[in-house]
Amino acid sequence: MKGIQKLTYSQQIREYIKECILNGEYTPGDKVNEVDIAGRLNVSRAPVREALQHLAEAGLLVSVPQKGKFITSLTARQIYDSYMTGGILEGAAVASTIHLFTETDFEGMEKLVREMAASAKAPNGIHIIAELDNAFHEHMFSKSDNKLLRSLSRRCCQGLSKFLLYQYWTKAFVPEEIHGRHQFVLDAVRSRDPGRIEQAVRTHYLESGRRMARYGSDVTPLRDNEAFPAHAD
Repeated sequence: MKGIQKLTYSQQIREYIKECILNGEYTPGDKVNEVDIAGRLNVSRAPVREALQHLAEAGLLVSVPQKGKFITSLTARQIYDSYMTGGILEGAAVASTIHLFTETDFEGMEKLVREMAASAKAPNGIHIIAELDNAFHEHMFSKSDNKLLRSLSRRCCQGLSKFLLYQYWTKAFVPEEIHGRHQFVLDAVRSRDPGRIEQAVRTHYLESGRRMARYGSDVTPLRDNEAFPAHAD
């Protein structure tokens, strides 16, 4: 029972740190202090250490010998390459399993895209769409039993856009644009054409990478009226 309780604490601590990243309490490059977190949450250091290790494996933290663990900070090139890799992996996963998709699967994805369209008009729509986006891409992987492929893809993109870069992700695309981008991918999936699917998914992620690269640690922030860079060098 102690092992189960310890794991439960570890999971809760991971969620707490993720929430700190989302609300801006932790930003890329910040040190995450094991003792400080244990004191805040009134727990021993063991589950905190376990939680930090899991977050490091997920790419949200980086360990620096003799210095500790820090929130991952990425350059423009690293961001772009991560999205590009994620697109290749997800595209391959869907294309290789498209023969397993049923009409019910397609209808579930269409429902999510319709909800994106409706949420685009809501005051807090972008945050609702973020959850719908998660669900959409879970559908994309739903037929794949390749755990390594899923893990690598999630590390490349979900950890980036939904945690490390969430505050920027919500600004990179207007809600209506996000709906249109997912409709484009859904149309390709609906075609059951593996080549078209892979191309659509790669295009989807490459554009995300291009826009998100402007928030790399080595990039001077653009003013709101400046254009996105054509590519990440």
